[in-house]
Amino acid sequence: MHASQADNPRRAARIGICGLGTVGSGTVNVMARNIEEIAARCGRPVEIVQIGARRDNPACDTSTYNVTREIFDVASNPDVDILVELIGGTTVARELVLTAIEHGKHVVTANKALIAEHGNELFAAAAAKGVTIAYEAAVAGGIPIIKSLREGLVGNRIQWLAGIINGTGNYILTEMREKGRSFAEALSQAQALGYAEADPTFDVEGIDAAHKLVIMASLAFAIPLAFDKVYCEGISGVTSEDIRYADELGYRIKHLGIARRTEQGVELRVHPTLIPQRRLIANVNGVMNAVLVNGDAVGPTLYYGAGAGAEATASAVIADIVDVARTLESAPDQRVRASGVAEGAQNGGEVLPMDEVVTSYYLRISAHDKPGVMSQVARICSDEGISIEALIQHEPADGEALVPVVILTSRAKEARLREAVAQIEALDTVEGSVVRIRVEPLG
Repeated sequence: MHASQADNPRRAARIGICGLGTVGSGTVNVMARNIEEIAARCGRPVEIVQIGARRDNPACDTSTYNVTREIFDVASNPDVDILVELIGGTTVARELVLTAIEHGKHVVTANKALIAEHGNELFAAAAAKGVTIAYEAAVAGGIPIIKSLREGLVGNRIQWLAGIINGTGNYILTEMREKGRSFAEALSQAQALGYAEADPTFDVEGIDAAHKLVIMASLAFAIPLAFDKVYCEGISGVTSEDIRYADELGYRIKHLGIARRTEQGVELRVHPTLIPQRRLIANVNGVMNAVLVNGDAVGPTLYYGAGAGAEATASAVIADIVDVARTLESAPDQRVRASGVAEGAQNGGEVLPMDEVVTSYYLRISAHDKPGVMSQVARICSDEGISIEALIQHEPADGEALVPVVILTSRAKEARLREAVAQIEALDTVEGSVVRIRVEPLG
């Protein structure tokens, strides 16, 4: 222990860390490097008293720590005040966190799947035992979006939020736009650089972003976590052609998580989205994350930074450790609650069915180069109450019988748009499926 820590009259906050993967090793390294600053901000010494890890990590020197291969030893260790869960997954992690809570320990976690899928249960268990669960690192890496929603913006009625909350997907779309790569080529590049897993499903199909969106929406709107109600659509169907047309129309395609409060219910949706090029969030590229939050008092606020990585995520883990350590002796009702609101203060959080969501659309149609096609399409849209706001129709390439027709529509209900698309696809003059991407002004 450093001298200035030893001089602090308040007893040390005793930390147990479970997991020595990327984030776990990063947390140990950053704590070792910055322990003086961390202790000063806690107002008490801070020490790692035990690490639970099934294997060592060469990125992290643990030779001076008490290391156990049995992670549940950390959850029951009477010398641990705060258990830091960094093992990932949901099955063992849920059991580990519940064990720690039962032993009266506060919990810090970076596990978005655990919070999104089991958070309601875990928060209730923690409240019953008078302990805290902190999870800043579960969403957007080092960006302090959880603290902003739960504390910094509490004077606002949050109207909507939209986030680029998966760096892998954002990297792929950036490569497709800037270098003209296909989705498959951009994904392969992301895997070669370590940005995408060998099985990239969670990232490219939107599941990872859905976990994070549910957590943010719960805090923004004071609703229970509802992962099973999120509409989720990935980016594997986005083509370089769509990115070029979007650019021609003054838009960028981003994979967004969107939560919006409406009179009918809360929208929870993850999907590719056209957003105007002039928006700051449209210019967030590569593996970076950004969350745009709109409150009635503050207006739009943008949070930008590294959404993953060892030390960026460790930054958020340690911020939670400091928050919990500051209040170790505080009464439970004096601490910020995991859900952001007092017990029983969450509203029902009726989630709006996707059929009822209203937005604008980008449609790309492959049509035969014959007269009357557009009049047929326009009639179908009109019958469904949908106006055509913009249209691009280039000449067919040499030797091609089909011409791509791109349409931007007015705002319409999802169900009406789907019915219009089905009728357009049934036309003799149209080939294949109509490409459909939602459009959000985010203004």
